[in-house]
Amino acid sequence: MTEVFQFLTVLLAAFGLVSLGWLALGALLLPGVCPARMVVDARDSGEGLEQTVKALLWLRRTGLWWGEVVIEDCGLDRDGEALAHALAEQPGVTFSQDDFDRI
Repeated sequence: MTEVFQFLTVLLAAFGLVSLGWLALGALLLPGVCPARMVVDARDSGEGLEQTVKALLWLRRTGLWWGEVVIEDCGLDRDGEALAHALAEQPGVTFSQDDFDRI
């Protein structure tokens, strides 16, 4: 019984050391703090816009990417604009409109 207990203890210790090494290597490979701006072109009704913005915000929450999400109006209709304005209320997301194209 003690041999089985010792084997499990050694196995857990080895797993713990491998996990710590994996975390240390991951911390070394992650990029440093270098914020970047991600510009998302939005067209028509904004199909796929919500999923794209939520995916980028997920990357920010996990720490894999630091930066700001900019939704660029490239011909949104009223529904798309409403969606973009709703998404821009989240922290780190802005909505950019070019009013000179609409004249």
